[in-house]
Amino acid sequence: MGRKEDNIARAMAVMEDFPRIRNIGIAAHIDHGKTTLSDNLIAGAGMMSEELAGKQLMLDFDEQEQARGITINAAVASMVHVFDGRDFLINLIDTPGHVDFGGDVTRAMRAVDGVVIVVDSVEGVMPQTETVIKQALRERVQPVLFINKVDRLINELKLNADEMQKRFIKVITDVNRLIIKHAPLELRQKWQVNVQEGKVAFGSAFNNWAISAHAMATTKVTFKDIVEDVRNGKQKELAKKTPLHKVILDMVINHLPNPQTAQAYRIEQIWKGDLESQIGKDMRACNRKGSVSMMITKMIIDPHAGEIAVGRIFSGSLRKGTEVYISGTGGSKFKIQVLAFMVGPDRVQTEQVTAGNIAAIIGLKSAIAGSTISGTADMEPFEPMTHYTDPVVTLAIEAKHTADLPKLIEVLRNVSKADPSIQVDINTETGEHLISGMGELHLEITLYRVKNDYKVEVQTSDPIVVYRETVDHLGGPFEGKSPNKHNKFYIKAQPLEESVITMIKENQIPQGSKFKDKKALIDMLQKAGFTREEARGLECVDGTNVFLDTTKGIQYLDETMELLIEAFHEVCARGPLANERVYGLKFSLDDAKLHEDSIHRGPAQVIPAGRNSMYGAMCQAMRVLMEPVQKVYVSVPVELMGSVTNEIQQRRGIVEEMNQDGDDMMIIARVPVSGMFGFASAIRGATGGKVLWSSENYGYQRSPGELQKEIVGKIRERKGLKPEPYDEAYYAGL
Repeated sequence: MGRKEDNIARAMAVMEDFPRIRNIGIAAHIDHGKTTLSDNLIAGAGMMSEELAGKQLMLDFDEQEQARGITINAAVASMVHVFDGRDFLINLIDTPGHVDFGGDVTRAMRAVDGVVIVVDSVEGVMPQTETVIKQALRERVQPVLFINKVDRLINELKLNADEMQKRFIKVITDVNRLIIKHAPLELRQKWQVNVQEGKVAFGSAFNNWAISAHAMATTKVTFKDIVEDVRNGKQKELAKKTPLHKVILDMVINHLPNPQTAQAYRIEQIWKGDLESQIGKDMRACNRKGSVSMMITKMIIDPHAGEIAVGRIFSGSLRKGTEVYISGTGGSKFKIQVLAFMVGPDRVQTEQVTAGNIAAIIGLKSAIAGSTISGTADMEPFEPMTHYTDPVVTLAIEAKHTADLPKLIEVLRNVSKADPSIQVDINTETGEHLISGMGELHLEITLYRVKNDYKVEVQTSDPIVVYRETVDHLGGPFEGKSPNKHNKFYIKAQPLEESVITMIKENQIPQGSKFKDKKALIDMLQKAGFTREEARGLECVDGTNVFLDTTKGIQYLDETMELLIEAFHEVCARGPLANERVYGLKFSLDDAKLHEDSIHRGPAQVIPAGRNSMYGAMCQAMRVLMEPVQKVYVSVPVELMGSVTNEIQQRRGIVEEMNQDGDDMMIIARVPVSGMFGFASAIRGATGGKVLWSSENYGYQRSPGELQKEIVGKIRERKGLKPEPYDEAYYAGL
């Protein structure tokens, strides 16, 4: 039996012993060394050759990941680590650091209970580090810290012990500041990271060594020894004395929770069902004998095996042949055909996987990333995962050969299943297919997969920016009449309070029209600036828009409300300015006149009347186009600062901050996404390559008034809409 097979047999033996299981993620800013660290952990556990670790990038098994040297997919590996003479099972997920793949990080965090935050000691805490820490804490995932690339401080920057200590203290303070800000109140103090307790490790993932307070006590290697060995080129010897995988995995076992401990406080955050119900109790106790509940956090489309669903089991046990339900599929049963552990690109089949573990399943045909798998048809699904950003860039895509059209539609559906951060809009009428992603790179990678993995030749348009529509002030009530003239609705439109938008984004206000605790919701909305009657009248939430019923005692309105909500959804999906999604609006139904005979107030009458009333109110409120913005962080030598600010300003960017750090200048700017195309090559050209930069999506801002008419004209033309008399003052007088 090889070492790898032996490990898998040992993993099976540990799988049912909760205290000896850890589900962990590795998360960081791009290029801070996550995948190199993950590889070395797997090598240490004997799952791949130690010589290749960090060079082979086992978890970056996607061809594109190896070509670009970045992680795109959150990869999964199960391995065994010996601690104090006992076997422990570590289920590890390596996540991407590039802002375009933030969706994968969110989904990975749902599956794990602890996370190793990796920070480059030279660059410190960067924007994406902040985002991944926020994402982890929002899912109640406990962090520990690994400060990487310490050898660079010694050899390249030639820092002495005091200067290094200052750097480390700054990183630890920055991470703790984020924990205090975003961790649950009762866990803030407990989850702080500090060196004395052993919750911080230092080292070099590339050179395979690390040190922590716990490791120093056992190996007797001091920080002074480390500095000497690194200066004298003895990092290989150092890796034997204090190996990276042992130090990091010991830290994980010592300080991160096992699944049973974690589920006791995580379930209430990620599942909003009745905690006192049997399934609620089973999940909080991580009961392997209870009813099955599992969340799919990743879909892998394998050319040979088909769709593989990977996810975390929160209660019950899965066996080959078990029949389960998938939320949102109308009560159909699905049979588990193959059950396996994941080890990077390999799947190792097994007969059973129990609660508290991460499993891969073949046979769940209708699952997508985010699906709830359960043993009963009526289980309340897990909370939808909230992503920090919406897709902001779109491409029109079409098959080069007409014969490939049906295949392309199938491929696009598979792509959006595997990566829910990609939105696919298939328009069967116009034959135009749109794919929207988090940025240029996200779409590039997706197209690469369509062409190479699925072998479909396609043509694409230039990238198109995804805009949003809102209004400037209060408009309406505007009268919307049904085609038969028997029903009238009077609706107002106005900007939604910023505090309410924030609450929606943070999932405090749920999407849809079913609210569990309406009383608490009413109190929350009143505190955020709604009047009592507005708060009580909340009927539906769609994206960042709300629909309220502020009428009193109108007969037949209850029967008609479903149809008005339908009209509200249609308006949210397509605004009256350029058919873009609507953002941050409050629609209030002020009054209604309804025909007493239900035959005269069916969908064909009510939906157009409601829609026209909302559109009219928006036009009277002065329609505004909003463009997506990115926050851009550029680190560049002081003498090249001018060419960078010039490049940013040419793209309508606004420089918000400039901070000097030694010989470098950190420039923070806000740039419209429409100005970011080709930025990577332009900024490299302007600085001769002496630049480090990153960006994060930063919401929406009003597009400048003088440009709005031109942008709207182009969007309408592209969508095949009629040009319109573009004069907001004209609409204001309607």
